[in-house]
Amino acid sequence: MSVRIGVLTSGGDAPGMNAAVRAVVRAGITAGAEVYGIYEGWQGAVDGGRFIRPMSWEDVSGIMIQGGTVIGTARCAAFRTPEGRRTAVLNLILAGIDRLVVIGGDGSLTGTDVLRDEWPDHIDALVSSGQITAQDAAEHPTLRVAGLVGSIDNDMVGTDMTIGTDSALHRITEAIDAIASTAASHQRSFVVEVMGRHCGYLALMSAIAGGADYAFIPERPPVADWHEHMATVLRRARNAGRRSSIVVVAEGAADREGNPITADAVRKVLADEMGEDARVTILGHVQRGGVPSAYDRWMASMVGCAAVDEVLHGDREPQVIGVRANRPHAMSLLEAVKDTKAVATSIAQGRYEEAMAARGHSFVQMAHVFQRLSEARPNVVREASAKRIGVMNVGGLAPGMNPTARAVVRLGVDQGHDMVGIQGGFPGLIEGDLRDLTWGDVEGWEAAAGANLGTRRSIPGDGDLYAVARSIETHELDGIVIIGGFQAYRALSRINAERKRFPALSIPIVVLPASLDNNLPGLQMAVGADSALNVNVQAVDRIKQSATASKRAFVVETMGRRCGFLALTTGVAAGAERVYLNEDGITIADLKHDVDAMVRAFGRGQNFWLSIRNENASEFYTTDLLTRMFEAEGQGGFSVRGAVLGHVQQGGVPSPFDRINGVRFAASVIDWMSAQFETHSAQHTFATPEGMRSVKELDDLVDWHARRPIDQWWLVLKPVLEALGRRPGDADA
Repeated sequence: MSVRIGVLTSGGDAPGMNAAVRAVVRAGITAGAEVYGIYEGWQGAVDGGRFIRPMSWEDVSGIMIQGGTVIGTARCAAFRTPEGRRTAVLNLILAGIDRLVVIGGDGSLTGTDVLRDEWPDHIDALVSSGQITAQDAAEHPTLRVAGLVGSIDNDMVGTDMTIGTDSALHRITEAIDAIASTAASHQRSFVVEVMGRHCGYLALMSAIAGGADYAFIPERPPVADWHEHMATVLRRARNAGRRSSIVVVAEGAADREGNPITADAVRKVLADEMGEDARVTILGHVQRGGVPSAYDRWMASMVGCAAVDEVLHGDREPQVIGVRANRPHAMSLLEAVKDTKAVATSIAQGRYEEAMAARGHSFVQMAHVFQRLSEARPNVVREASAKRIGVMNVGGLAPGMNPTARAVVRLGVDQGHDMVGIQGGFPGLIEGDLRDLTWGDVEGWEAAAGANLGTRRSIPGDGDLYAVARSIETHELDGIVIIGGFQAYRALSRINAERKRFPALSIPIVVLPASLDNNLPGLQMAVGADSALNVNVQAVDRIKQSATASKRAFVVETMGRRCGFLALTTGVAAGAERVYLNEDGITIADLKHDVDAMVRAFGRGQNFWLSIRNENASEFYTTDLLTRMFEAEGQGGFSVRGAVLGHVQQGGVPSPFDRINGVRFAASVIDWMSAQFETHSAQHTFATPEGMRSVKELDDLVDWHARRPIDQWWLVLKPVLEALGRRPGDADA
């Protein structure tokens, strides 16, 4: 009998669980194992029979788009008892399963570890009672376990994100955007309650993404006089021209005495002490539902594959497979659960600094940044030493440019700088199209699509640098923040090389990364890339739905120039069979292999085939050519259509992640700029999550010809696509 892996989802459901289930099933099959679905969580393991059954490649086809979990989840009181766990062991042994991938929260993973620890004792008892044979016991002496964290709260210590969090953040941010528009129409205040009993991640990040005025989270209770402090912050914003106020409250928020701070309590303060016409919106379980985001699909697919590898080849204590820097990260299940539960204990005992630290550096950083944005002063008395900072966009439009510029301006104003908007990139700078920007001028930009400062791809050539330097002098700019992509880096390099010829260029200049291609050095994600990816996945979802009535293949072209990030992540998140990248190229041998696989798949009964093509994957094998070639080789067995997604990828409202990412970069850029002024420095740098890096490092980090970084982290997804995309043997003769 071949190795058998069981997969179950337990506890609360979370968007992206289905992507994880799909990954476990297909990666297991690709590795030569049999995979069994355990339906209705641990209740299904206890009940056995029809609740434990094999899952095929086709069983998980098309499930990634669905919220919740197709194999069900349930609370199981029996599993909390030794007798119930022994029954679960019996049913697993009878099904030949001794390897488990469990997708759930800390409670589910704790129960899993208990079962693993008790497994040998249960085996001995079952042999003694005659319920299993000695041979059964010999074949299944231990239980191998890998956990995947499915929780919208993002409350597991040791992983950057948990499955479902990003999707929940999408739901909340969409709601705040909608509430903000009606609130502004009536000049009202709204209090929005979100989930998070012991973790304030959703409240904090949605407050940043939604441009909220105030937030309450469990890990950082407010100051004792929070009524007065909140009123001061909200009044200051109203006096500066804001027409509404949004306050976000985590369901587990409390003051420093442990008294709950409810949404209704906040509403009452707004009404009684500020005279505000306040309303409460409790989002509830809508945060759990809906279509999973692109991130929750590709991340869950990646960690699902890693979990299969762990249970097949790992030989260590049970591991939780989380994610660090967008790569799978294994950690001790026992330690991860213990550390996670310790956070709730720290909060209950008033050790708030410990609780904050346990959430990680990024959480602490963003809590500080939100406080700065929330309390940013619209009007600061101008000092004689105040500096003028220009802000402009350069390169292709990237969703998220507006919320990024908003944060740069407001944080700059709060630090006493004069912020100057440069309209239309370098041509606007040369032409003198500049205007002062106040706190109120960027109101509403947190959710705005497009680029209100405009953007141009052109950068100054040798003949333009004098004009750039002259404009810097004329408008008395002391520093420049460039929000942009690859062209911005080229411009920075060119300006730095000519600063001796043109002394006016010797001012602090920094590039803040924004590019939907995600082809920039020194970072995981540029501002705009996540938004474009979500647009692509939503488009492919619709394409798939259009093909449900017939046998059809699609070749979908994405942007990206010579960087395959969008193509590959779209392919993994949308469930593509094949992705064509510039990094790999396309050969006729590749295409023959793909045609054979396609014909075999449709002949076996498959109704849909998806190929994703990076726009510059090949100069010769175009999207149109691939479409016609596949159609010809199909010989009437299926039809083929091409779809070029085009500039739709640049449009739309920026995703929560791109808004948060832009704010994070904006804070570090403004801090760096202020430090430059204090030390009388004039460096030329580009922003990364670890801080600013000198322009002189670019040649070691960038392939200038291919317009992409030398190190492309996202290529770790190639084996994921290969394991999940095509059924083993499809291209065999």
